[in-house]
Amino acid sequence: MNPNRIVSIEQLRALLPKTAPDALGVEIVSIDAESILLRMPMSDRARQPLGLLHGGISMVLAETAASLHACWDVDLSRSVPVGIEINGSHLRSASEGHILAKGKVVRRSSKLAVHNVEITHEESDRLLCVARVTNFYKAVL
Repeated sequence: MNPNRIVSIEQLRALLPKTAPDALGVEIVSIDAESILLRMPMSDRARQPLGLLHGGISMVLAETAASLHACWDVDLSRSVPVGIEINGSHLRSASEGHILAKGKVVRRSSKLAVHNVEITHEESDRLLCVARVTNFYKAVL
């Protein structure tokens, strides 16, 4: 078994300390070959000046979900996913509760991983943002 190949949720969780998602309180809830689910508490760190979820935080969640999922079943000593494109549409906002990010694979090849990510408010189940993220698998030198 290759210890550099990410095949467990515990291995993914070990990547989070001392990162932006860690500072926001993001946790990995579940992962499988097709999708990932993240959860984040709404806090002052995630608010814009009017008290609502900052749109940039939605993008952080989307990129985190896609990039972590792009690590799944990959030997990180050989290649690492790096974000090369992200776009998002902010549909609604939230000011309290918890925010979920569910990323699903659109297409994955040896060079690229494309994910759709839906950001929702956990308590109301309202869709807040839809995003698409593309990661490039960069060779480790």
